[in-house]
Amino acid sequence: MAKTLTKFQKKVYNIVKQIPRGEVRTYGWVARKIGKPKAARAVGNALNRNPWPLVVPCHRVVAKNGLGGFAQGGQRKRKLLRSEGYRC
Repeated sequence: MAKTLTKFQKKVYNIVKQIPRGEVRTYGWVARKIGKPKAARAVGNALNRNPWPLVVPCHRVVAKNGLGGFAQGGQRKRKLLRSEGYRC
């Protein structure tokens, strides 16, 4: 069964797929890129529901004051970022 995405989720995932390997962006940055500058929390919620973490690298999106959350746990997020060469 195919996962039905909202228009908002599609916009978020399309932006996140463009983040280069080894780089991170903030939830606020993603929100601004989709034209919803006050939607950082909604971006985080959309990424928490990401059904394709290998295709949509949600681990590359962090909080402005730290790593932020990750559906698979903070240690996993840190490990994925380090494997891409990001120092955290």
